[in-house]
Amino acid sequence: MVTKSSGTSPDKRRKDDAAFKAEALRLASESRSTQAAARQLGISPKLLYRWQQAQVVAEVGSVEVARDPEVRALRAANKRPAQELDILKKALVIFGQPTP
Repeated sequence: MVTKSSGTSPDKRRKDDAAFKAEALRLASESRSTQAAARQLGISPKLLYRWQQAQVVAEVGSVEVARDPEVRALRAANKRPAQELDILKKALVIFGQPTP
């Protein structure tokens, strides 16, 4: 039986470390578009979506809860205030420094 190779063998497959995945997920969360973040990182958007789904499942603990529309809506509503809080914290550090 002859099998066709898809172009990449399993040992030549790109292996991304945890630091790269964490940075990719951070960039995707800060970006307006997950696809744009994936293009910027040079990875497939599908791969980035899978990593995002795995992160949500790890945080929530269950696939069913992660896919619940109410949970998704609450997470989206919580995302903006969290970003605003981060910006305010950074501004506090910047403006809290003494002027020379």
